[in-house]
Order: sequence, then C-alpha cells, then structure tokens
Amino acid sequence: MTAKKWVYIFSDKHNEGNKDMKGLLGGKGANLAEMCALKLPVPPGFTVTTEACLDYEKVGRKINDEIREQVTKAVKTVEELAGKKFGDLENPLLFSVRSGARASMPGMMDTVLNLGLNDQTVLALAKKTNNERFAWDSYRRFIQMYANVVMDFNVSLLEATMEDLKEARGVHEDTELTAADLRELVTVFKKIIMEESGETFPTDPMEQLWRAVAAVFDSWNNPRAIKYRQIYDIPHTWGTAVNVQSMVFGNMGNECATGVCFTRDPSTGRAVFFGEYLINAQGEDVVAGIRTPQPINDFSKNDSNKNLKTLEEAMPKAFAELTETYKKLERHYKDMQDIEFTIENNKLYILQTRNGKRTAAAAIKIAVDQVNEGIVSKEEAILRISPEDLNQLLHPRLDPKAKKNVIAKGLPASPGAGAGTIAFSSERAHTLAEEGFKVILVRQETSPEDIAGMVASQGILTARGGMTSHAAVVARGMGKPCVAGCGSLIIDYTQGTLTVDGKKYKEGDSLTIDGGTGEVIEGIIPTIDAAISDDFAIYMGWADEFRKLRVRTNADTPEDSKVAVQFGAEGIGLCRTEHMFFEKSRILAVREMIFANTVKERELALAKILPFQREDFIGLFTVLNGLPVNIRLLDPPLHEFLPHTIEDKKELADSLGLDLKVIEQRGEGLHEFNPMLGHRGCRLGITFPEIYRMQVQAITEAALICQDNGIKVYPEIMIPLIAVEGELTILKDDAIREIERIFKEKGKSIKYKVGTMIELPRAAIMAGQIAPHAEFFSFGTNDLTQTTFGLSRDDAGKFLPDYVAKGLVQYDPFVSLDQEGVGFLIKHAVSEGKKANPNMHVGICGEHGGEPKSIEFCHKVGLDYVSCSPYRVPIARLSAAQAALKNK
Repeated sequence: MTAKKWVYIFSDKHNEGNKDMKGLLGGKGANLAEMCALKLPVPPGFTVTTEACLDYEKVGRKINDEIREQVTKAVKTVEELAGKKFGDLENPLLFSVRSGARASMPGMMDTVLNLGLNDQTVLALAKKTNNERFAWDSYRRFIQMYANVVMDFNVSLLEATMEDLKEARGVHEDTELTAADLRELVTVFKKIIMEESGETFPTDPMEQLWRAVAAVFDSWNNPRAIKYRQIYDIPHTWGTAVNVQSMVFGNMGNECATGVCFTRDPSTGRAVFFGEYLINAQGEDVVAGIRTPQPINDFSKNDSNKNLKTLEEAMPKAFAELTETYKKLERHYKDMQDIEFTIENNKLYILQTRNGKRTAAAAIKIAVDQVNEGIVSKEEAILRISPEDLNQLLHPRLDPKAKKNVIAKGLPASPGAGAGTIAFSSERAHTLAEEGFKVILVRQETSPEDIAGMVASQGILTARGGMTSHAAVVARGMGKPCVAGCGSLIIDYTQGTLTVDGKKYKEGDSLTIDGGTGEVIEGIIPTIDAAISDDFAIYMGWADEFRKLRVRTNADTPEDSKVAVQFGAEGIGLCRTEHMFFEKSRILAVREMIFANTVKERELALAKILPFQREDFIGLFTVLNGLPVNIRLLDPPLHEFLPHTIEDKKELADSLGLDLKVIEQRGEGLHEFNPMLGHRGCRLGITFPEIYRMQVQAITEAALICQDNGIKVYPEIMIPLIAVEGELTILKDDAIREIERIFKEKGKSIKYKVGTMIELPRAAIMAGQIAPHAEFFSFGTNDLTQTTFGLSRDDAGKFLPDYVAKGLVQYDPFVSLDQEGVGFLIKHAVSEGKKANPNMHVGICGEHGGEPKSIEFCHKVGLDYVSCSPYRVPIARLSAAQAALKNK
C-alpha cells in the first residue's frame, strides 16, 4: 500500500506542487511551488501539508512516524538542492519555518527564522561567510523567535536585556551592536531562558525543527488565529501547512536587504509599484517597526522616509529584477500581489507572493482597471471582491492612524464610525442635537419610541440586543453606526452614568463607536468620510448585468428611500408603518385610539391619524416613482405605543380627561407575557378591523393623489403574521372592499397587490393553502428564525456566541440564514406556493436579505427579490451577481 504523501518539495529543479493545491499546501506553499514552476529565484524547501496539521490535532498533538520519515527525507533533498547540510559544522543549512493556511491570515500565525543555529553552527556560519557579526546577529534573532514561538517564553525579558545593552554601549540601533556584543547577548539570553523556564535552549537542529513544526501546528489554534478566523469567516477545520525553506540572508551587510512590495497601491488601487525595504535586516524588521523602513522607489516615499535612499538608488540591478518579477507575478495571478523579498549579496530572492490585502476603494479600482487592461474578465472581477468589503465605501470609518483606547466591545451591528457626547434617553439626544452637539445614544436597548433620538444621534450603543435587535435593524436602515449587546456596560439611568470596568462616564463625556468592529472607544476619534467613485458605479453596473435577483430596500421614510434608490434599490420590500406612528405630531392620536372603548371612539382617533399616514405614503410613492412599494400593515402589539414616562402619561390623561390611574391600569391591561407571540400583526386586524381599514384608505388615497400628479405608483399591501388561511381571506376581503369603495367614490383606480408576510412556521408549512389568496409572499426571516428556533432575537446574543464557538450552529442564525431549518421552510413554501399560484411573486424582507450567504440561498430557491436596509443595497446587488455566477 502506498504511503500517504504528507510532504511536498518546492524548487526550480524538483517541484511537486502548484497554485491550485491551496487546500493541501496552504496559500503560501502553493504559491512557493507555483513560483518555482515559473523559474523565479525562490530558495528551495518543502511544505508539510494541512492534512498533517489535522492529523497532529487528531492524535493528541503528535507528529506521526510517517510524517517524520518524509520530513527527514525532504531535509536531505533540500540539502542537495542548496549545496549545504543541516547541522553541518562547515557549511550549515539554516531554515525558516513559516505557517501557511489556505486563506491569508497576516500576523496571525508565527514564524521562526535561522533555525539550525547552535554554539557550533554559528561559528561555521561566521567562518563560511567571513562575517562574524552577521552570524551572531542571526543566532540572537533565532533564540528570540524560537523562545517566543516554540517555547512560549516571555520574550520581553530578552528585549529588555537587549535595550539595556544598547544603552550601556551608547547606541540606538540594533545594527550598531558589534559581534562581541551579540555573542554576549546570546549567552545572556540562554541563561535567562534557563533561569525563568527551567528549560535548556535546544541545540540539536532536528529537535529544533520538530518542535518548530509542532509549534506552527499549535499556532493554528492560538487565540489570535481563532479570533481572526471568526472575524473573517474562515473554517476552523482547514488546518495550516508548514513551509520549511532554506534561509537567505538580508542581514549579512550593506549589500543585503529585505522588503515587502505591492504590485499596485493597496490604499488607492493606483497602478504603481509600491513598497518598503531595509538594508542589513531580516524580514521581521520591516514590519516590526524597530527601524524606519526605506521606500523602494520615489512613489513609496512618505513624510517619515522621504529623505532615505530608495532601493532603486541603492541596488539598481536588484530593483530592476524585482520590477520584472512583480510584473510577471501580477500577470500570472491576475491580481494585485503582496511580495516578500530578500537580497543577499546583491542577488534577489522571492520568499512569498499572495493576493494583497487592500481597501475596498482600491479593490474596486484594481478590478475595473484590470478588466480594462484585459487581465481579467468582468465575471472574474465580480467574483473577486467580498460584498461585505463594500461597507468601507458606504459609511464613515475611523482614521486608521489615530490612537484609540478601546474600553469595551459589543456586536458590530451597523457599520460606520460615530462619535459624540453621551445621551441616555431619546429626548435628551434630540435636545442636545438641537443645541448643536454630536451625540451617541446609550441605552440598555432601544424600542420604537427611541426613533427621534436615534435620528438625532451620530451612533447608537446598547448593552443588550443582538444583530437583529431593534437598535441594529433601525440603525442599518438609517445608515448609522451601532454597537449592540455590549454586555460589559453598566447603565444607570437614575444616576445618568455608564460604568465600564469600574470607570464611570456621564452625560457630557465623549465616546466613539465603530459599528464595523463593535469597538467602544473613549473620547473623540477622527473619521474619514465615505466616498463613492466612478469606478464603483461601473463595477456595480457589471454586477447588475449578471444578477437574476432584484434588490429592494426596507425603508419607512422618503429620506431612507432616496438613499436606497441612489444605491440602486428597485423598490421597497418592507415599509414598517409602525415607525410612522411614533412621530410627535401623531403619537397622542395613536394613544387615544388605543384607549378608545368603542368602535366609534376608535374611528374618531383613527381619523386624526389618517391624514398623517396619507402624507407618509405620498412621500414614499413620490421618491419611488415607477417602482413597487410594499407596505406592511400595523404589526407590533399596541402596548408598545403606550407612554412610559410620567410626563407622557400625564399628557395623555389630560388629553383624554382621564385620571392618571386609569392610564396606568390600561397599560397593565395591555401587558403581555410574550408580546412577540401575542396580540399583534393580523390578530390586531381581526380584532380591530378599523385600524387596517384606515391604513388601506391612506395607501389608496395617497396612490390616487400621486397618480394625478403624474407619478407611477405600484402599491403592495402586506398583511403580517398570518398563521391560518382564514386570517388572510378575511383581511384581504376587507382591504379590497375598502379599496373598491374609494375607487368608486373617486371615479378612478390604480393597480395594486395584496399579499402576506410568511414569518410563522405554520404559514410556511401551509403555503399551498394560503397562496391562492395571496398575490405575493414576503418572508419575514427575523421572526421566522425566532419562531423556528424558539429563540428571542433580543436575548439570544447572550448565549449564541457559545453555540457558534462550540460548533452547535455554524453561524448566528439571526445574522446568516439557517439554511437547513428555516431554509427548509422557505424552500417548501416557495415550491408549494408557486404550485398553487404560479403568478405570485416571492421575496424576503428580513435582515438576511442583505447577507451574502443568505442571498445565495435565495437565488438557489428561486426567489424573485431580496430586500435589505438602504446601505446594504450595493452589498445585496453584488452578492446576487456572485450567486448567479457561482450557480450557472
């Protein structure tokens, strides 16, 4: 039986991998093999596969004998290729040991350089290179890295020792220490390690190698790596490869250097060669900030390095070769490359290439430019960019150069950055904003009555709630940053204080929130405004060419609707009418309606609300001229509209001529133990049909007025929370009767549709019976997820992260659609609904309508459209295009 292959050689003479083997060799290993195939100057080495990492974990963190045998054989092969021997006392071969996962994880995994040095091989290296200082410098670097990465030693003790020595010698730079100084450091380093850890620093090169390989495998599960994978949605099951490569040295003297370069500017995307390097240094120095890196060319100059010599000036031959190499690599990989290089005695070596990290603005420009340059097709350009990266373009963001003191972290509920003075109530936020202050609204959680304060604020911060909490949903709709579910905040409304880790903040103190990361930062941090380029418009136009799904928006105001249309929305998929009820000018009439004892009294109160509602809909229809507008009739339970403050209760009591006690008793009477499953949605319409009748009247009259003004109107009336067929038939018949009454009265008509929101499992299961009575289905996946899982979205944030961490669910189901459970119901409802009523259209209006994986699911099951908050419309358009291209 043939042994499993765990180790792959890479070199220009003996090469066993290629760029398509990222799953097995990791990104770095696959690219090293590919560059060898291109005959680029890559030092030879070998890659231990990701499968070996998984095997190591599986068998109790041990390297099996088969892997050991293949690694030993690979070392011999590299010795032959390099013309040196590992551990040799005359011409020693040294290795770098680097991790390399399938996806790039910069700075997350650990590296060891100069492996193979000990008290004997360092002398051989000094003699062979005739450079004693270089040999001892390499040795002290190796001890520092190895102690840190492999022995888990607190290297700050070693760094402090080195700083003390530099001070004693009266020097500032590491490069100013002599060979004797470095030899002394090595002795002291080993002594400190022994005293502090009780462990002797290993001297056998093969032992050093085995422990380094194991350390890279272990680093796959270090806290930094796990956190990075969680943030960027990288599976924990991939494992990392280990790349063992023969060392080349940038620290042998002034004819040596090391650096990092990009084939285009990663900040702007401009087609210019960009990078930094250091003479007489090793790779880690460039990114460690120990010395100021030098620019590789004039374009790479900035305020800190503008007076330093460029690589082009210092080493023109090596620079010319690097220029030729970067062009070759970008043409080959068809993308902007991030390249690491070393120059040893004026000879260039390429140590790594990968698709470079870039800002969203740069990503768009590079994609558009490369299509225009004939490097990639439109399809390739569309598939290249992560839809979520577009968030950077649509919201202000924190200045990355600014210093920040992060005091807490919550959920990144709505992207963007906002800063201002703390306000603990909606009223106070509104007042402060009117006085000219920028405000951050800080609440335990928000409710619909906080809308005015949310509008007035720069951002919203809540201690409770999840990614689909009221604060999160409304903030995303407004395009405002929001950090939700920040459990470390202690908010005391009575005292007007916010306490974090024992420190109190009060109104007047300033906070900054980053809705893209969930960070809460002390003080005011400067922001960078969002900017939309011509390239963005071109790129999104290409996306529209490929997508099949239409994209609507969830919007309740003309302002939000206008933003969404500018971002390419093709209609409104959800207008929540309850948000309109909280306007100061009408909330009193709404409360009068709730306190009415008879139908007559209720109709009188509703008559006061009617003109407001009519104007609301005129505003929406005007902005959406020619596009469909889906309006959900009143959904939340009535108690949400009741007054909570004593002042508001008194105002209502005076208005109705009632005693304050009666107001409080009515509030208690409307209280429900589980309002999410209580007297809400269509149940209100069944009990109080006059409420829905008023809303239908307002919609119809607004539509006719707009039509008279030359505006094309396509209203869709949506009845929420249907569970049984009869609820829809009764309420639809009521609506049609009211519409026909108005048509007859006005002597004119419009086209309209009446349909329902599918947000209860029973409705999804019985879709075949409900569909003949509906002209459309719209899946309310927020509530459908709640009712399928039996979870409260506002409380689940306390424990769902543990479920994700333990692998019980792959993603938070309120963030990314549960395709197995909730998805099964949607798929069933679409199939049965369209069988029963082929003419109906189907869409989704929950928050999942703006999430890329959920959008791909919607494409696969045959939905007609997705609907999302205005600022996620471009993300949905790109996701829909990618879904169409991936599922051709």
